[in-house]
Amino acid sequence: MSEMEKRVQQTHHRAWRFFARVTEHPVKIMLFGILLLAAWLSQLPQLYKDTRADAFLAEDNPALIYKNRVKEQFGLADPVVIALVNRSADGVFNPETLQRVETLTDQLMELDNIDSDRVMSLSTENNITGTEEGMEVDPFFDPYPDEQTQADGIRRAIADFPLYQGNLVADSGQMTLIVAELMDETQADATFDQVMALVEQTELAPDEQLHVAGEGAVSGYLGSYIDADAQKLNPMAGVVITLIMMFAFRRILPALLGNLIIAASVLIPLSVMALSDVPFFVITNALPVILIGISVADAIHIFSEYYDLQARHPDRSVKSLVVETMAEMWRPVTLTTMTTVAGFLGLYLAADMPPFSFFGLFTAVGVLIAWLYSMLVLPAAMVLLKPRVHPTFIKAIRENKQDRFSALMSQLGRWTLDHAGKVLGLFVLISVAGLYAASHLVVDENRIGTFHSSEAIYIADRLINEQMNGTNNLDVVIEAQETEGLFHPQHLAQMEALQHYAETLPHVKGSVSVVDYLKQMNRALNEGQPEAYRLPLEKDLVAQYFLLYTASSDPSDFEEEIDYDYRTANIRLSLDSGRFTDIQPVVENLQAYIDRHFVSDDLTATLSGRVNVSYHWIKDLGGSHFAGLGVTLVLVLFISAWLFRSLVAGVLALLPVVSSILLVYASMVLLDIRLGIGTSMFASVAIGLGVDFAIHTIDRLRVAFQRMPENPRQAILSLYPHTGRALLFNFLAIACGFGVLISSQVVPLMNFGMIVALAVSTSFITSMILIPALVYLFRPAAICGTEEKSSVTSTVANHPQPALTHRSDLTMRDGRRAASESRNSSVSTEL
Repeated sequence: MSEMEKRVQQTHHRAWRFFARVTEHPVKIMLFGILLLAAWLSQLPQLYKDTRADAFLAEDNPALIYKNRVKEQFGLADPVVIALVNRSADGVFNPETLQRVETLTDQLMELDNIDSDRVMSLSTENNITGTEEGMEVDPFFDPYPDEQTQADGIRRAIADFPLYQGNLVADSGQMTLIVAELMDETQADATFDQVMALVEQTELAPDEQLHVAGEGAVSGYLGSYIDADAQKLNPMAGVVITLIMMFAFRRILPALLGNLIIAASVLIPLSVMALSDVPFFVITNALPVILIGISVADAIHIFSEYYDLQARHPDRSVKSLVVETMAEMWRPVTLTTMTTVAGFLGLYLAADMPPFSFFGLFTAVGVLIAWLYSMLVLPAAMVLLKPRVHPTFIKAIRENKQDRFSALMSQLGRWTLDHAGKVLGLFVLISVAGLYAASHLVVDENRIGTFHSSEAIYIADRLINEQMNGTNNLDVVIEAQETEGLFHPQHLAQMEALQHYAETLPHVKGSVSVVDYLKQMNRALNEGQPEAYRLPLEKDLVAQYFLLYTASSDPSDFEEEIDYDYRTANIRLSLDSGRFTDIQPVVENLQAYIDRHFVSDDLTATLSGRVNVSYHWIKDLGGSHFAGLGVTLVLVLFISAWLFRSLVAGVLALLPVVSSILLVYASMVLLDIRLGIGTSMFASVAIGLGVDFAIHTIDRLRVAFQRMPENPRQAILSLYPHTGRALLFNFLAIACGFGVLISSQVVPLMNFGMIVALAVSTSFITSMILIPALVYLFRPAAICGTEEKSSVTSTVANHPQPALTHRSDLTMRDGRRAASESRNSSVSTEL
């Protein structure tokens, strides 16, 4: 016997001793598991949500840093937008509707988290007119309109002030906006609830409607939206998994113990997040469902082995059966845990965006917790609760029968070997199509698309974007070198030219800057002549206009457009779409324009605002996706090759997950599914989940060829009725768990669940047909080696066998069972 063989046997013997000690103290182990879960649960209430779009960028990202700097300088914050619609002939310009505008405006100003100085509506904004004495700055509601003639006067005043057309009132006159900025964006959820309460209690005329949208509203509603979704999805996933385990074993106890492992693997990572001050992001909603599917897989394999042993040896004690089960199963469960953790760590290491990075890290933590509870708490619970195999399984063994699932998998095995060449050709075809599709993937994302299209906030956003300038803001910050540098007409002309250029770009429907106010002042001081709506041509005249304005109104009226030194100004562009494919050309063309026309140090221009931040994190989705894919593949390849001591076996382990990813790419291109939040992280997740099927398949085939090296076909077919059946239920648990996500109202999670379910399905099928077909055609030495070579690995991971087997199949395991019985004799005596 070689030194390697001795070490393998020693390791196996140590496993027997370890689990013998575990089963000697089941009560203590169970208490340990329960107390550990309870201790971590005490931290769970500290978990908080972060639904901001800014959360997808690291805090040191230059675009985010500059956006926050601009926010502090100009006081710009994500707003809640209320749209008041009146479809009558007069539109919103009637006394009753205008009164509602003023009432809602006043009520919004009273809310704690609303900046009362930053609420904009028809009742707060000023009109600029010229008089014999100079300039008059008066509210549009002066006097308050209590007659239709006065309302008509306000309509005319707005028509003479181009700045407010599209920004405050629709061109049709049937919609007006109330825009309220938040003081603390982290309190957006509470503020949104207050705003909705105001809207719901407002009495409307038959022709009127109220809609709520804006980035502040999106952040505010998203928290409760994902909470409601999680409250539906998580129990549903738990019920589905429970039913699958009950169906597999015809007993409720495996399902109950599986749910204990699920609770630990889901709740402890969330508690660790809370203790680590890591928030619950939008995509974190998928984490519990993923862990539910993963954590129960170990229990399925362990119970499959346990019930098989009990069906064959009904007179043996539960303790001896549990010890033998765990001694046989600890290694394959540990191997698959390592590869799954590697898959999620690949996402953690490669992701640039905090939500994706933390998602990978804490899912890996959950997988490790599931492994710990499967290795310690589950065997202790089995000894205490003494699960009994269903009599049907014992009868099937005695009568030399297979159940329908074993028979189905056996049939699949025969078909695979009969069509091995076709299977290989199909894989090559899928690979080519997937590689071609990968180069044609389109990166796209739209934050409002997080909501289902039937949601009120989604409808509101669409209506406002159709009738107004848009709910999506892109800022351009203009900086002069000297104080009052923006009094220079040439600098103002550059700003005006930039605005004109921006409004020629698709989806840019309007812009606002100090330039617009100066042109309105010039027109007012020139008897309201339309041709006078232009910039003043002298620096002193510009200064005089500002002086005249501040003499008639509050000097802070322009604080969102220009600073008090008249050195820095902001141009705000309004877009009618936040979709990445729509904003990308706007941002890139504007940046190119700035690079061409703002070449002097005297005047610089820098992009900022919500659209710019969205552009920067979304454009990195593609690179982050493929980087994560590459890192994950390398990690899984390395670990698989190390576990099997063979690079060829490592490559074989990757083939099913690679084929599944390529098939998903092809499907995405064919169905025009874009690479966004929900779809970009599917690859790392699919690898972490799908590689388990390949690991079990390869390891079982190595054991089979060690027993039957002279009969390759029979060695491969022996995989299907036993390991194949266990993997089938493993697959069903994961696929159905992810299938639950398809019912999610959070659209990115729905897409994620659909794509991962497809990927996992492909990984399972490919593991069951591609790997056996390749082994049958090419006889790789890593699997089909001589008995001397493979004896070292014969104890690597004898995989779970379902309770229903042929009597003829028993001879395949006689050697292993005999050795097991021999090793177990001393343990049984102790127990």
